[in-house]
Amino acid sequence: MARAGIALLALLALAAAGCGKKEEPKVDAATEQKQALERSKEGVFGTQVKALEGAKTLGADLNKKTQDSVDKAEQGGK
Repeated sequence: MARAGIALLALLALAAAGCGKKEEPKVDAATEQKQALERSKEGVFGTQVKALEGAKTLGADLNKKTQDSVDKAEQGGK
């Protein structure tokens, strides 16, 4: 019984020693995100992903045009 306890403590000590090592990621987060987006375009939901990107682009374009219109109106009113 005592040997089993000693073996268990030794096993736990080895496991704890192995946990201290930190493995560096092979790719940074921004690169992984870009790669994941490209993979998702080719996957099952590729059409939906492309549509979502298009909607985001359209929204940004509309916001820019609206801001330009507001700026022109403010300049014309002065």
